[in-house]
Formats: sequence, structure tokens, C-alpha cells
Amino acid sequence: MAWSWRAYQMLLLKHPWKVQILTAGALVGCSDIVSQQVIERRGLANHDTKRTIKMATVGFIYVGPVLGVWYRVLDRLIVGQSKTVAFKKMLLDQFALAPCFLACFIVVTSFLGGHSPEEVWLKLKMDYKPTMISNYYIWPAVQMLNFYFIPLVHRLAVIQIVALMWNTYLSWMANKV
Repeated sequence: MAWSWRAYQMLLLKHPWKVQILTAGALVGCSDIVSQQVIERRGLANHDTKRTIKMATVGFIYVGPVLGVWYRVLDRLIVGQSKTVAFKKMLLDQFALAPCFLACFIVVTSFLGGHSPEEVWLKLKMDYKPTMISNYYIWPAVQMLNFYFIPLVHRLAVIQIVALMWNTYLSWMANKV
């Protein structure tokens, strides 16, 4: 285990952008597997592989790039390591990025799921508010810790590990009928 962590660290230092995006995509895909197998109890025979690939793709093309850029922007906008700095970053993250990020996530996953624009709009109207409320139960505290204790290069990976369960919830919300 220690060897794989060291290898990951070396790759992260050499190719931070690529590794962060690959990590996000892989973990969003894993979250969909957990959603299908643990929450929805589909069983391996009924596992929707296309859905897992779709969710991983959302991680690769949306979650990883957006959050990777966002964390860099936050570090440039609000400089420092204090608790006050972490609090300001958390506020910006939760009240500037999260509402838009979540709406876009629902839209992107719905379109990739083959829904019509009308169905996407209906899904957004039905799922956005309860998902945003759930977000506020979890993420402010997690982001405070993330911004205060975790170096920039590791933030996306740490968040995606914590988000394994959050993304499981998002996958379930995005794919429920």
C-alpha cells in the first residue's frame, strides 16, 4: 500500500493536472458502482456498465477539470493558511461554486443519460433543492478542513475520496427515475 501511495505522489508531482483529473474520473466511476451495487442493490448481472462509464466520463470531463481549476483560483484569490482564510475559501466554495456546480452536474449527467431538454429541466426542478440542502449538511465542514490542512496539490484527491459517498448519492439522484 505504501508503494502505491508513493507512486501516486510521484505521478502527482510530475503530472498534477492529468493525475487529478484521472483520480476524479475514477472515483466518480467507483461511486456509481457503489450506488448501483449497495444503494440500488442491482447485483452484478444487472449492473449498468454504460451508466458507470457515463458517470466516470462526467468525472473526467467535468468534475476533475472544474474543481482542479477552482482550487487554484481560490488559492490565488485568498492567500494564506489561517483559519480565517480557510473559512473565506469555504464560503466562496459553498456559495459561489457549489450552487452552479451542482446544477451543471445534474444537467450534464441528464444529457449524457439521453434525456430531452424538457426532462433535464424537470429533473433539475425536482432534484436541485434537496441535493443542495444535502450538500450543505456535508461540505462546509469538509471544505474547512480541506482548505486549512490539505496542500493544494492534494485537495482534489482528498475531496474525491470524501466524495466517494457524496458522489454515490449524486449518482443515485442523477439516475433515479
